[in-house]
Amino acid sequence: MNLTNQVCAVTGGAKGIGLATSQALLARGARVALLDLENVVIDHPHALSIRCDVSCAADVQAAVNQITEQLGPIDVWVNNAGLARHRWIPDYTEEEIDLMLAVNLKGTILGSQAALKAMMPHKHGHIVNVISTASLRGIPSETVYCAAKWGVRGFTQGLAEEAAAHRIRVTAILPGGVDTAFWDDASQRQAPKQLFLKPEHIANGIVSCIEMDDFCVPRELVLRSLDDSDFSVKPA
Repeated sequence: MNLTNQVCAVTGGAKGIGLATSQALLARGARVALLDLENVVIDHPHALSIRCDVSCAADVQAAVNQITEQLGPIDVWVNNAGLARHRWIPDYTEEEIDLMLAVNLKGTILGSQAALKAMMPHKHGHIVNVISTASLRGIPSETVYCAAKWGVRGFTQGLAEEAAAHRIRVTAILPGGVDTAFWDDASQRQAPKQLFLKPEHIANGIVSCIEMDDFCVPRELVLRSLDDSDFSVKPA
């Protein structure tokens, strides 16, 4: 897809991976709506800031309507909004569990649903779900986050099959450790941020997948830094 003048929506656009992705899309000539509960400040003539709770269907649909009215039909939708609470299992509150499932899982489902419905009449579009390598294995102190992301990965695989029938591409992006606010409350783990990727690395991966020929579907992309390893292996 040539991104020039394409209409893109990015959830969680106020900071981190979402903001970096929005900036990368704008740099390639796209028109970008940044959706977030926080105020998004970005100085660009083709950027549109929208306050949106991704876990609320009415908010998501209102965002779709505003994007369509002000920028045009949606070509790309990036479900990036997500959060974590790092706790040992006995320490999670019900409110924290509900919040993680609502934003990470329900938010991705609602965003994908709204984007798919908007794209189907045009038989064109690309939905990108930013998931996590936490969808590949269970991680201590991230158990509820893992549960949500495993759900997102399963949903995304089914979404890809349904969307393909309408000529709409679906890609799952699975980042490993990224130096963002995700780790702000990770007192249970010593996050080695010096080994992590930057948000711009993930943004470049997302944009590269979108820019592939429309006939090609990059179904799943795992991104980790060279030093982010599960094993300590020393050169021979």
